[in-house]
Formats: sequence, structure tokens, C-alpha cells
Amino acid sequence: MPPIVILAALIAVIVWGASPVATKLAVNDLSPLSVSVLRTVIGGLCALPLALLMRIPLPATGSQRGTLFLSGFCGFIAFPLLFSIGVEKTSANHASMILASLPLFTGAIAHLWDRKTPVMVWWAGCAVALVGEAFLIGGRGATDQIATTEGDLLVLAGNTFAALGYVAGARLQREGYPATGTTFWGAAVAALALLPIALFISGDIVAAKASWLAWGGVLYLALGVTIFGYVLWYFALGKGGIARMGLFQFFQPVSGVILAALLLGETIGWSFLGASGVIMLGVWFAVRAK
Repeated sequence: MPPIVILAALIAVIVWGASPVATKLAVNDLSPLSVSVLRTVIGGLCALPLALLMRIPLPATGSQRGTLFLSGFCGFIAFPLLFSIGVEKTSANHASMILASLPLFTGAIAHLWDRKTPVMVWWAGCAVALVGEAFLIGGRGATDQIATTEGDLLVLAGNTFAALGYVAGARLQREGYPATGTTFWGAAVAALALLPIALFISGDIVAAKASWLAWGGVLYLALGVTIFGYVLWYFALGKGGIARMGLFQFFQPVSGVILAALLLGETIGWSFLGASGVIMLGVWFAVRAK
């Protein structure tokens, strides 16, 4: 596999690993709806002129355009909304570890899309990871009181949309459509769709008087996660394969947990460590089996 593909995947997951912390900082001052809309509108309105200046065409066929819109809706509308609401109700640590199960969701959707049946070891790895997720969501140690079951479940539901968006974007890349096109046009279409909502809630955004940390979190989500991260990830998925590149999502929680401790002061308890270890072990087995 070319080193550039591996590097792109690693950078993408490190950038995305910080997204729970950035979201937590943003929803401290802004509503989850405002954060989810702003990250997509700002990112999409920056992506649109780039797509035009780079003369990136829309997909040529109706089928590919449908796949692009599916990718854009899942990745830039549905996932950010569910994730922002979920992070407001849980800890950044919990959100980071729940995102660790993304390879399972991505692999499952990719198998369904291709109408293939995974091997038994993959199912076993998924079962182990889901046991860890259940323990993480259902168990509450002394240091986990900030997290709620409702918030954890919302983040988990967001994984489904994120994974579906990944698979759709990867399909476009494999069919010859550039990763920049999938990212820029997907974000731009989503931003235009959400622009009326952004204007409607603009009064609430101004009244919130958000701190510079909250706005920094929004800008990181809009430019770092929505644009930079997605370009690298779709490129890596298309060039390296969905199943193989899914392995790199195994590293995604690392930066999130470290930053949550440094910037948010979130502590790591034994119940969290135990559940996290089970999740990572299950994901590792499942991804290797693919």
C-alpha cells in the first residue's frame, strides 16, 4: 500500500479524534443545533468556492449524484446533529470510545452494500465490541457521572449515519470521482440545505455570546473535521479499500481521550478503562478478520 495512503488515513483519524473535545467546547456555550448547523454551513460555504475554483464537476450520472447526496446528508447533516446533541449529554471520553466502534458500522454497511457475508471471526469481534459498548453505556463509575445513557445512545446512533456516509463516499472514489469532489460538493449541498435554518437561529447564536473556545471548537469542526479530514479519509478509503482503511479508525479515540483529560479535565476511571479495552479488542479482531 502506498505510504501516502497510510499517512492520509492516520492524519484523518487524528484530526477526527479531537472532534468530541471540540464539540464539547462548542456546546458549552451554543446549542447542539447551532453547533451542528454552523459546522456544516461554515465548512460548506468555504468548500463551494474551492469546488468552483478547482473546476470540480458534479458526478456525471444520476446514480453517482444520488450517492453524493446520500454521503452529504449522512456525513454533514445527520451525523453532526446526533453527535452534537449526544456530546452535550455525555462526556468527551465516552463519545471518543463510542466512535471507536465506527469500523464495525462501516464494515457492516460495506458488506450489506456488496451483498457479502462476513466471516465468523468478524461477527465474534463485533459481539465483543458491542459487549464493551453496552458496559460503557450501562455502567457508571465514580468518574463517569457526567455521561448519560441518552447521550451515549445518541452518539452511537450517529455512528450509523457516519459509516453510511463513509461507504457512499468511498464508492464514489472507487468509481473515479475525486475525494475532493465528494467532500466539497457534499458539504456545499448540505450547507445550502441548512442555510435557511442557520438564518432562522442566528438570533439565538448572537444572544448566546459564545466564548472564543466555543467558536474555536466550531471552526475546528467546520474546517478541520468537515473539510480537511473528509478529503483525506475519502482519498484513503478509495485508494486503500474500505475494509483495510477501517483499521486506522482503531487509533481515533486516542487523541480524543488525551485531549479530554488535558483541555476538559475529564478523569479516566477503571470502569471506563475496562469497557474501552473490551471495545478496542473487539474492533481489532473484527477489522483483522475483514
